[in-house]
Amino acid sequence: MKTMENHVTELIQAVEKADTSEGLLDAVKALCAVRHQAAIPTLIEVLKYNNPGAAVAAVDGLIEIGEIAVSPILEQVDGYNYGARAWATRALAGIGDPRALELLLDAALNDFSLSVRRAAAKGLGSIRWDKISGEDAQTAQEEVLNALIKVSHDPEWVVRYAAVVGLENFAVSTKGTFELDKIFERFQEMKGSETEQVICARIQLAESVLNFSS
Repeated sequence: MKTMENHVTELIQAVEKADTSEGLLDAVKALCAVRHQAAIPTLIEVLKYNNPGAAVAAVDGLIEIGEIAVSPILEQVDGYNYGARAWATRALAGIGDPRALELLLDAALNDFSLSVRRAAAKGLGSIRWDKISGEDAQTAQEEVLNALIKVSHDPEWVVRYAAVVGLENFAVSTKGTFELDKIFERFQEMKGSETEQVICARIQLAESVLNFSS
């Protein structure tokens, strides 16, 4: 009788042996479906491949696996491969574990890759604050809010858009109890200076969501 471990090993081998883009994507999806801890290293490795479809599937799989994937991802983030770094950042953002906070803050503010900054900005809005104790949470929330406001000045419009999404999600995740007025103030400033209409529209949506929820 085949054990789960043997099954996962076979699925990992299928990923490693895949010789077409479609075959790799199918193999990654099959590996993700088992949501097994043993799949984590292989899914992280897939983030380094030049295969966006497989990378998206691997990111989704890592997010589904959840917290136990955080430490391995943090340990294996590739500083020299900005594509892999962006995918890893997306996975960490989707999981929302506070252990990734330092990486997300640094990435949102300083990474040269706009795709990494964008993913990090969105991720900062999705931190699971219930995983941090009171005073530490307040300090971290201050850091996140200040970072998102700074990122909302990014020269790349897609990063500014992500900052708006991050600010909205931050307000929702903190239940509107943490300096909501500062977020609305920044939204007003952006509406007065922003040249990208898609961002202005996204700000209006965020304001309507936050006005309703508050």
